[in-house]
Order: sequence, then C-alpha cells, then structure tokens
Amino acid sequence: MFELGGNLIRDRLTREHAETIALNGLTFLAGRDEDIERFLRNTGIDADELRRRAADPDMLRAVLEYILAGDATTTDFCAEQKLDPRQLHAANHVLSGAREV
Repeated sequence: MFELGGNLIRDRLTREHAETIALNGLTFLAGRDEDIERFLRNTGIDADELRRRAADPDMLRAVLEYILAGDATTTDFCAEQKLDPRQLHAANHVLSGAREV
C-alpha cells in the first residue's frame, strides 16, 4: 500500500501492478466517449487494433501518458480508482522500462 500523506511510497510498485493500473486506465477511457476517441486519434490506431494490443506494454504506457497529460483526466481517473497521482506516475515510470519502484 502507498503512504498518501508523505513523500515516500511504502511498498514497491511491481510491473504487474503497473499493468493493472494501466488496464484500469484503458477501461476508464473506454467509458468516456470523447477521451477514447481522442486517444485513438492521438495514437493513430483504431478500436480493433486497440483491442488486439490492449496488454502490450507500449500501449499501456500510452494509456497512462494520455491520462497524465490532462489534469482533469488525471484527477477523475485517480478519484475513480482511489489512487494517489504519484501511483499513476510510478506506474508510468515502471512501464517505461524503469526498475520497479
């Protein structure tokens, strides 16, 4: 679990946990027509390719980067998932190929 009041993450964020956060992010985007359409336009893929590549680490990172790019989107996603935004940043960091944090 993460310590929300301090600056330190208490436990390590595993790659599996980072992927779960990103998959939840994809589900979040899919439930928001405007966001999923913008995400598809920004990535240049269609819905079928997104479904095929949903578990691909590059696609998962793109999902997190999209969510992190907008303050309102970040806030809404973190509130829905009960995540501290630092967890979202940490998940993106892990999926970017960095060591687990």
